[in-house]
Amino acid sequence: MPTPPHWSDLPNAPAPGTALLCQRDALPDGQATLWELDTGGGPGAAFKLLLLRDGPVVTAFANRCAHFGVPLAAKQSQLIFTPRVSITCNVHYVRYRWSDGVCEAGECAGESLVPVPLHIAEDGALRIATSGG
Repeated sequence: MPTPPHWSDLPNAPAPGTALLCQRDALPDGQATLWELDTGGGPGAAFKLLLLRDGPVVTAFANRCAHFGVPLAAKQSQLIFTPRVSITCNVHYVRYRWSDGVCEAGECAGESLVPVPLHIAEDGALRIATSGG
């Protein structure tokens, strides 16, 4: 099984501890949300995330298909997902499990999305975790 790159090695990756500038409760429960984090690199240099909320838990993956390295979706209206079940790349329709980002259907057998560790503060503020992932 190929090992995905570490999130911090991706272009425009933020420093651990960087605030996402959103609260957990601003993310709809049971939904997948595209999020761009301005990392100060100028136009087009945002770090693109996929945030999945399931009750109090928010999971983050880089918005990057494991098979082709392209975004799973370029904008929210193009994002294909089944709440709490799966996320599908809108370029070539491989499907990844919601729970852990592992490919479960399509040409990406054994591959997975790149996880990005999150820390959820007591007040619900989301940050890139300083450890893990």
